[in-house]
Amino acid sequence: MAIKRRSVLAGGAGLLAGGWASAPAILRAQSGGATITSHGFATHGDVGYPADAKNLDYVNPAAPKGGTIRLAGRGTFDSLNPFILKGTPAAAAGSIYESLMVGTADEAATSYGLIAESIEYPQDRAWAIFRLRPAARWHDGKPITADDVVFSFETLKTKGAPQYAAYWQDVLKAERLDERVVRFTFRDGTNHELPLIIGQLTVLPKHWWATRDFEKTSLEVPLGSGAYKIDAFEAGRFIALKRVDDHWARDLWLNRGRNNFDTVRYDYYRDETVAFEAFKAGEIDYREEYTSRNWAVGYDIPAVKSGAVQRATLKHQSTLPMQCLGFNLRRELFTDRRVREAFVHLVDFEWFNKTLSYGLLTRINSYFFNSELAARGLPSKEELEVLEPLRGKIPDEVFTQEFKLPVTDGSGNNREGARRATALLKEAGWEVRDGKMTNKASGQVLSFEMLLGEPRLERFALPFKQWCERVGVDVRLRTVDPAQYQKRMDDFDYDMTIELFSQSLSPGNEQREYWGSEAAKTKGSRNTLGIADPAIDKLVELVIAAPDRNGLIMRTRALDRVLLWNHFVVPQYYSTEFWIAYWNKFGRPEKLPKYQPRGTSAWWIDKDKEKALSSAGNKQ
Repeated sequence: MAIKRRSVLAGGAGLLAGGWASAPAILRAQSGGATITSHGFATHGDVGYPADAKNLDYVNPAAPKGGTIRLAGRGTFDSLNPFILKGTPAAAAGSIYESLMVGTADEAATSYGLIAESIEYPQDRAWAIFRLRPAARWHDGKPITADDVVFSFETLKTKGAPQYAAYWQDVLKAERLDERVVRFTFRDGTNHELPLIIGQLTVLPKHWWATRDFEKTSLEVPLGSGAYKIDAFEAGRFIALKRVDDHWARDLWLNRGRNNFDTVRYDYYRDETVAFEAFKAGEIDYREEYTSRNWAVGYDIPAVKSGAVQRATLKHQSTLPMQCLGFNLRRELFTDRRVREAFVHLVDFEWFNKTLSYGLLTRINSYFFNSELAARGLPSKEELEVLEPLRGKIPDEVFTQEFKLPVTDGSGNNREGARRATALLKEAGWEVRDGKMTNKASGQVLSFEMLLGEPRLERFALPFKQWCERVGVDVRLRTVDPAQYQKRMDDFDYDMTIELFSQSLSPGNEQREYWGSEAAKTKGSRNTLGIADPAIDKLVELVIAAPDRNGLIMRTRALDRVLLWNHFVVPQYYSTEFWIAYWNKFGRPEKLPKYQPRGTSAWWIDKDKEKALSSAGNKQ
């Protein structure tokens, strides 16, 4: 559903279209056929908010404006252009822009007009027309036009990071119909998500970029149109965004109660440990915690005991990412499925969770974990209709076995896993010689490098190295800075790494970027694993062309099964809750959205709480 990694899908709001009824859409005749014109778009079903909605359900529309929130950036940055592969972009560099439409945190696969006041499309969804709002303006006061939209699409597709071309490969062209109307033509009507996908287009100012090279990194402050603009920065140290007082969309219904801070500042820290210490010292206001050990024991500090720092565990209904050890399939070492599966058996998750993670983690066993999209049990009749034509081209276990990860007794002595791994490696042509796992034919020792981008990931990597050593496999850990890590991953210059594949509740075009054969050949793509399998390509296309929600679920489950049984990764773990901590100076909406309850876009500074913090001597 969404472009991942370096892409920017700007947040914002939609304008209430004068004269519209509260129904989600209206039908009218045009060019001999019925078309749908609406303030929003839902891939399957109807939009949830009417055209005359006053605000989102999970905000406080009366939230006060003002104050500063300080957040942590990781590593460094050397660019303010987040749309290209070159350079390392600053945190929130893309938040100064807006998109044609924007999604909400309480609906799946649904967007509402932001720069666009309406979307029109035929029932076969072979094209989409967007009419832009007359009030939409760049920060220099010039109007946002159809020329800007066409320029943005063509520039990002031809000069941006490779995921744009992959994501929009079924969008044939963008045409200016008049100053405020633009039409996108799609390859055919089989991809029902394309109107939503192209609605995510980040719109860039054509007149500003006319004298600049889009493909070069730059620290020149760019022109945007969003609720914030870049106010100050120092490369690699901090970036501060200032709220635009006369923002054209400030009072639109989707923006009411949002974008409340006058300043959003990111201070950069070299790694997660230093950032955590900065938070505890009061230098950072808000933190999302990803380390179970920190959540269990790291917050045993006076500020938590006094209430100056608040902690919250947030329930949600969103998919959880596949966090995993990812193999680079471009390496001959990992082309044999049995070799990859061997490492699955070496992992002693139960010991790791109990001993090092305080029992707070859940094993990931799906690429669409925590959702109805995840494969379960044996294939259903509907799934078999998808899978049967691929029999013989996908693992036989897809049809006969439920995918289950091995479970240990948690004692730390995973003998059964070691036996199973050794047996699989033997089947694949390896044997132990002088304590080293060695290829029988070539004499090559089974040895590889695990590339890490953060020191905190060593907490799992070190035990994994030891588990591998027990069967004679040599794993070399190499931790590099975030910029070097990103460059090596863009170039596919790694053997194994700890990867994260996030999914939405409405998978679509982005699946090509994750698993498609073309993406495997494109440096900088999200197919870092190097999957190039015609059967998986076929399944991806079936997911994209799903005719309805039930079809999408069944086709996605089929894809999930095939990915899992190929053992492209060693699944790790994730928390089924979001953990956040913050200094107690904020107001928060009472109601949280069910899919994305974290984040601070609807928070505000509570003056009384802020004053109490300062009076108590807390560093704020």
